[in-house]
Amino acid sequence: MLRHDVQMTEGGADLLALLRELDDPQWLEWPATYDRNAVAARFGELVARLESDFGVPCVAEQDTQDSSEYGRATVPAEATVCGTRIVVCVSKFGSLPLVCAENPGAFLGTQDAQDEGELDAAALASVERALVELGFSVVPEELVESDYGGPSRAHLYGQRPTWWDRFFGTF
Repeated sequence: MLRHDVQMTEGGADLLALLRELDDPQWLEWPATYDRNAVAARFGELVARLESDFGVPCVAEQDTQDSSEYGRATVPAEATVCGTRIVVCVSKFGSLPLVCAENPGAFLGTQDAQDEGELDAAALASVERALVELGFSVVPEELVESDYGGPSRAHLYGQRPTWWDRFFGTF
């Protein structure tokens, strides 16, 4: 079950404002200012940082076609205290990453994964610190799984689109 009633904290309200600012129905798959090479370089820096921080090679999938998601970097399960992989999804909309345990949607969010003993707080903090230091704005899974209410709704699949569909989904 996905949570669609995210409580907006001050930071959550700021992130929702950022999502709304980036939401241009003329540019669905990537923003007008999209620079594939710059996003690839930044993604490469993220993968290198995760590999350094966790001391293992990380799986990197990138340049996703027909999607607003640029790619995913995965810290393997064997490198985490809880034995659950950590996945970082990076949107083509520049600085938007999502951190989740196992896969997007596997838990109601990182707090839920921690509560279930599947995500170590120190490992999550390490990933989030790397993202922030690289200039990303981490978007909680709970926020991107909330109902989408922007101007691109007509272009999104499904009867109940989410912010995930808008910034990480396929077109």
